[in-house]
Amino acid sequence: MAPKEEAVNPRCNFLFIIVSFACIILTGCAHINTFQREGDLHIPGLKAAVEVLRDEQGIAYIYSANEEDLIRAQGFVTAQDRLFQMHLTRLLVSGRISELVGRAGLESDIRMRTIGFVRQARKHAGMLNEANRHYLQLYAEGVNAFSARDADLPLEFKLSGIKPEPWGIDDSLAIVYYMGWSTAANINDEIIAQLIVEAVGPEKAKDLFPLNINPDTENTCRPVKKTTAGPLPEKTHLDLAADPVLMSLGADQFSGFHIGSNNWVAAPALSASGKPIVANDPHLDARILPGPWYPCGLITPEMRVVGVNVPGIPGMVVGRTGHIAIGMTNSYGDTQDLFIETIDPADPNRYMEGGRSLPFGILKERIRIKNSKAEGGFQEEEITVRLTKRGPVVSGTMKGLDTRNVITMRWSPFETMEPSLGLDQLMKSRSVAEIRQGLRYITPIMLNFVFADTEGHFGWQTTGRIPVRVRGNGLVPFRVTDGRDNWSGWIDYEKMPQSYDAGKGWLGTCNHYTVPCDYPYYYTSHASASYRYRRLTELMNSPGKKTVDDHWNFQRDDLNLMARQIVPVMSKALLAHKDTEAMGRILQRWDYHDDPDLAAPAIFQAVYRHFFFAVYQDKLGSDLTKLLIDNPYFWQESLQRMVLAGESSWFPESRDVLFHRAALEAYREMSRLQGDDPQTWKWGRVHHLKLVSPLRLKGFGSGLLGGGSHAMGGSQETLLRARFDYNNPYDVTVSASLRMVADLGDPDKVLAVLPGGVSGRQFDHHHQDQVGPFMSGEKRYWWFSDQKIREHATEKLRLVP
Repeated sequence: MAPKEEAVNPRCNFLFIIVSFACIILTGCAHINTFQREGDLHIPGLKAAVEVLRDEQGIAYIYSANEEDLIRAQGFVTAQDRLFQMHLTRLLVSGRISELVGRAGLESDIRMRTIGFVRQARKHAGMLNEANRHYLQLYAEGVNAFSARDADLPLEFKLSGIKPEPWGIDDSLAIVYYMGWSTAANINDEIIAQLIVEAVGPEKAKDLFPLNINPDTENTCRPVKKTTAGPLPEKTHLDLAADPVLMSLGADQFSGFHIGSNNWVAAPALSASGKPIVANDPHLDARILPGPWYPCGLITPEMRVVGVNVPGIPGMVVGRTGHIAIGMTNSYGDTQDLFIETIDPADPNRYMEGGRSLPFGILKERIRIKNSKAEGGFQEEEITVRLTKRGPVVSGTMKGLDTRNVITMRWSPFETMEPSLGLDQLMKSRSVAEIRQGLRYITPIMLNFVFADTEGHFGWQTTGRIPVRVRGNGLVPFRVTDGRDNWSGWIDYEKMPQSYDAGKGWLGTCNHYTVPCDYPYYYTSHASASYRYRRLTELMNSPGKKTVDDHWNFQRDDLNLMARQIVPVMSKALLAHKDTEAMGRILQRWDYHDDPDLAAPAIFQAVYRHFFFAVYQDKLGSDLTKLLIDNPYFWQESLQRMVLAGESSWFPESRDVLFHRAALEAYREMSRLQGDDPQTWKWGRVHHLKLVSPLRLKGFGSGLLGGGSHAMGGSQETLLRARFDYNNPYDVTVSASLRMVADLGDPDKVLAVLPGGVSGRQFDHHHQDQVGPFMSGEKRYWWFSDQKIREHATEKLRLVP
């Protein structure tokens, strides 16, 4: 008889670990979770000795006589600090998280196996040229050299009974694809758009579709009415809401790399130092310590790099060298489409491609699920992944559907694999022209890079491969009706959105719509509302040359331009009623800064959130309204347009009545959280950044292992990004995961801070030592010159052959 399936109780699952850590703290033995930081240490494969200097923050600066030893040493050093984090990421990306958490991870594992990051990574590994394969292999060898040192392994492995597995090229590639998945978050938009069409019809749905306003060209472009540019499937044929598997895929809650971000580059003419300055603050879910980025210095006689990359990937993706500086944001180029397939009525194992019947490709995937009652502590479950010529079937048991329809997903990175990843070229580039050439090969990830060189040139370039669609524009799922390929090719790299040496003296992106009005291709319909970019434009266009400190302050600017538009209307509606007058007065006096000590930001966010539900819930229903509100890129600008217009067919009552009703709901909500007097409310009292350990995300023990709860200003709409989950307000879910300002005129340092630390080892001194400076705005530096690196070195390790 099969063992009874066990749903893992997180409290029990981690109780031993938590108690063990408590004992460690109480006995003063937190130093047990450490590794050899000084002296000599043997690594197989090195050609010469490598020197590793660590500064007061634990950041490693790796000195090597050659590039091969440098990359091998980077793998080793990264594993010293982040091996357990790398292991967890690999389990997640490869669809193996159930091995750690039991059936609670099964839904995520099924999605990961269906999408096939690891399948495609293995395929891509076989297509790499020798140089790129060697580059990734060197890093893997460094990681594995550390993994072999049992005495130095993180305590997390020992207490959880896990042994690290060998790292491989495909592990690094799978993480690259995992990152790329979140930079093309269009599936959620397609599902929402289709559900809206099914709820209210295509004409009325158009009023809700994203506006996609490019602030740089809005005064010169003619307005275009948004359409789906293609035939819409009927509700009776495509009831997406009845498919929990597909809806879960659209919600995409399994991805930690929901990349947002701000970046900009100032030309010498706008820089106080006379050299370009690059600023970047990538916005991710950075709540899990120590954070998603690993900072280090990489130095050879020919190259000097200080910056960050994701643990598991070699090189540098954000940072500076002796010649260039670079930062990135998400461009959200639309590389994902859902297709409505038709099952062959004569054979359920085949699908129709026009008049032809084709067999599904069939993959069997076996998932190991932790279960203490099973023999060996695990049970296995087999799933079937079906494949069409476009990609995997992502729909599950679609209740209420005509069974002749299934939904497949097509994603361009799986079809545009290059022999080079381009990542190795970034840190070796010596000019803007060389950066531009290297970015050409970064096809899996849809990013905006801004960069500059010491000669004063600067640029912005998007990456990835965007399909050219024959019919439709990717806004809703596309029904396959014949054998013609709906993707006719890819937007040429030279025609991707880009700009170089702009006359205004700076370039920047804030995930906003960057496509010019005369652009001949469909690029995306998923882009941030332009509030952050408009505020950046105000700051960058203000008089005077900008210092590093200016850019540092810009990253923490909390002026809310959406509130500046909406609040005059909102406050007037509240002032008209005695029961909301006090809230209206507070809003009326507000300067629109999302200061954590002010009441107004809390009132505005609460009222506007309830206003959203008052507008849409009657027509869309509760479930769809909740799905929509958590995708603010979809609705923010269209709702603002309705509010400022004063009336809309979507308003079930007058705008001001809806605002009053929403304010009453907001008052009840805030009263429960902060008391009855709005004058005493504070945004920071409800708007927290809670930093947690991967061992315990919430509940019993999370406070002991985590990094605390911190009142935070800012919001979804400010440069100081602090987005909350609109369905579970108001704790911060997305914020800056790094703040960096790199001045190419400063030979000594980079201004940078993380919301965590360098080390992924619980209770290590550098596990969360940057949290305080991150929250306060205190300046922290990563060192660049030999003099400063050695001046600030506190530990010295030699890696020897």
